[in-house]
Amino acid sequence: MAAITRPRDGRMIGGVCAGLARRFGRSPKTVRLLFVLSCLLPGPQFLLYIALWVLLPGENRYHDSARTAW
Repeated sequence: MAAITRPRDGRMIGGVCAGLARRFGRSPKTVRLLFVLSCLLPGPQFLLYIALWVLLPGENRYHDSARTAW
């Protein structure tokens, strides 16, 4: 099972929706739309987004290539 990371490409604000979309095989536009629609309901959606922005690691492009060079 792959870890969820915030991608460097295709992010709009923090990359949370793009990272979730990549992990679950969905379009980033679909996940963003679901997030915006969920904001119409009462709940801590913005706090959850901010928490995921802080907790999810950013994608590191050079991590894998540096590991194979050794």
